[in-house]
Amino acid sequence: MGTTYAEITIKNSRDAGNAREGLIEERDVRSVTVQAVVDTGAMSLVINEELQQKLGLKVLRIRSALVANGQRVTCNETEPVEICWKDRGSALKAVVIPGAKFVLLGAIPLEDMDLMVNPVTQELVGAHGDTVECFAL
Repeated sequence: MGTTYAEITIKNSRDAGNAREGLIEERDVRSVTVQAVVDTGAMSLVINEELQQKLGLKVLRIRSALVANGQRVTCNETEPVEICWKDRGSALKAVVIPGAKFVLLGAIPLEDMDLMVNPVTQELVGAHGDTVECFAL
């Protein structure tokens, strides 16, 4: 099985909420668009310290995590971020792994956005079709 990548946008959820409330302009929402590795073996969203700083994410707690090579590392867990992929989105805390070379899009945000990796094409696809119906509040 090969590596699957997905272009995602990560936003500071606090900023996004302030923009929805009209407290700041949409252009002032801190966000980044990155090529993430889709990692069904990871649980959450994994970012590095540089992205944490660029997004202005506060640390909620310090925790340990088991990484792919079997080592246990101490890492930060941030306040929630919003993840966008095409017409889908998810909000969750990010895990900051020191020195991480890649952004990892794990199982929890994949499930929340109803996504899966197509085993034949190695592409990210909708688990139950390609469109999601979203209703504005």
